Amino acid sequence: MLGRGKILVTGGAGFIGSALVWALNRRGYDNILISDVLGTSEKWRNLVPLQFRDYMEADDLLAAVEARHSHLEDIAAVFHLGACSATTETDASYLIRNNFEYSKKLASWALSHDARFVYASSAATYGALEDGLTEERGLHTLRPLNMYGYSKHLFDQHALAGGYANRITGLKYFNIFGPNEDHKGDMRSMVHKAFHQVQTTGRIKLFKSFRPEFPDGGQRRDFLYVKDAVAMTIHLAEDSSRCGLFNVGSGIAHSWLDLAHAVFAALGREPEIDFIDMPEALRGKYQYFTQADISRLQATGYREPVTPLRDAVADYIQNYLQHDRRLGDEAITS
Repeated sequence: MLGRGKILVTGGAGFIGSALVWALNRRGYDNILISDVLGTSEKWRNLVPLQFRDYMEADDLLAAVEARHSHLEDIAAVFHLGACSATTETDASYLIRNNFEYSKKLASWALSHDARFVYASSAATYGALEDGLTEERGLHTLRPLNMYGYSKHLFDQHALAGGYANRITGLKYFNIFGPNEDHKGDMRSMVHKAFHQVQTTGRIKLFKSFRPEFPDGGQRRDFLYVKDAVAMTIHLAEDSSRCGLFNVGSGIAHSWLDLAHAVFAALGREPEIDFIDMPEALRGKYQYFTQADISRLQATGYREPVTPLRDAVADYIQNYLQHDRRLGDEAITS
């Protein structure tokens, strides 16, 4: 499917998008059109080591799609990863335009041009659920907790109601971490934040628990290394029969303490952890346990082992964060 023509990656300068381009390059693909909004951030640095044919700003791409521009006629696959991913974004109108309306238009174009369409949904669509996080749950039963999650949920629902959910592939990414996330500000992973906390203070801060069945730092998440996330993404894209919604996670829940200890281990330091109060505004929306059911992904024949958390954190810190490297810089030697 991916070798039939040009590959479009929206959000291709962002975190998962640039990692996807890196993974495609490693598989021999460079006939790639990247679209993003570079703005004033540093995410342009993610593009420097990558191989691709062209770049378009997101507004220009949308205009070309709406005009049915011939420049796009040779696109055979679309990875739509571009979106506002800030879970704290409060401008609902902006999220609707950027995450929902844009997705509808791009999906419509891709389907009308017989192009493979793979898009980023989100585990945030599951809302406060802490068990049974499976794609088999009816979309009408889900209650996202923030506007970001709801904007993703809206498109999942639209594809289902429009009768084309079984012709496209939606990816419910869980807690992804790894290289190329530096530009994400407060939306960076805890690994990235913890690394810098240790560098500056020697300590890591974690939230106290406000539920008796979870000790402080014992709240658990499904953490997945970005290299595994893009491998799963490409696997699903390669066969047009792999359609519908798929969880993209490790299938294993680890505690924040597990994550913090992995960071200290990667730095060769003894753990020094402080527990701080969770902000009042967050307590009612905080999930204490997430674990992806990845049986549907595995049923498609995906057999690659998930990188163990400690190994993934060590690779990220020792080969990227400590050297300020991006994916694609692996061959650089000092």
